[in-house]
Amino acid sequence: MPDLDLELAFFLLLNIAAGLVRVVRGPTPADCMLAVQLFGTTGVAVLLLLAEAQNLPALRDVALTFVLLAVLATVAFVKRSSGGRDDES
Repeated sequence: MPDLDLELAFFLLLNIAAGLVRVVRGPTPADCMLAVQLFGTTGVAVLLLLAEAQNLPALRDVALTFVLLAVLATVAFVKRSSGGRDDES
């Protein structure tokens, strides 16, 4: 089972490498932000797989911290791209 977890982690790292192309070539800032969110989500998945494969509960805490940072980054991007307005009027 740990071998499968490590193979899945490697596959997810390849997905991150493919997402890097979108960050560099993204036609709009929204595309770049979605690719960065892919990095965050995939990074958390890799950390959780490694925590399970190596039986390291501390990696779960690191994954949780990354999730919180990804949410804050998304909120900051949306606030910045909307011009800091809270309503449509």
